Amino acid sequence: MADTSDTRTPAQIEADITRRRELLAETLDEIGVRVHPKTIVGDAKAKVVSNIDHTLGRAYVGVNRVVSDVKGQFVDEKGAPRLERVVPVAALAVIGVVGLLALGTRRRKS
Repeated sequence: MADTSDTRTPAQIEADITRRRELLAETLDEIGVRVHPKTIVGDAKAKVVSNIDHTLGRAYVGVNRVVSDVKGQFVDEKGAPRLERVVPVAALAVIGVVGLLALGTRRRKS
C-alpha cells in the first residue's frame, strides 16, 4: 500500500495520484469492453456454439455406440458377417420392398 504519512513529498503524492489515475483508467476501459454490446453478443454466441458442440459431440458418441452395437449383431469379432443373422434380415428387407412395390402397382390400377 502507498505510504500515506505526512513525510511524503508533493512529488511522491503527485506520482501516487497519477499511478492510481492510470489504474482507474485501465479498470474503466476493461469494464467498457466487458459491457459493450458487441462483447456481450460475442460471448453469448460463443456460449451457444460451445453448448451446441457439446450436444453434438454427445449425440455423435451415442449414435456411434448404437451403430457399433448393431454392427456387433451382424459381424463377428474378426469382421466376418454372421450369416445366421444377416440372411433373415436381408430376406425381411426384400419382402418389405416387394410388398411396397405391390402396393404401389395396386394403387395405380385403382
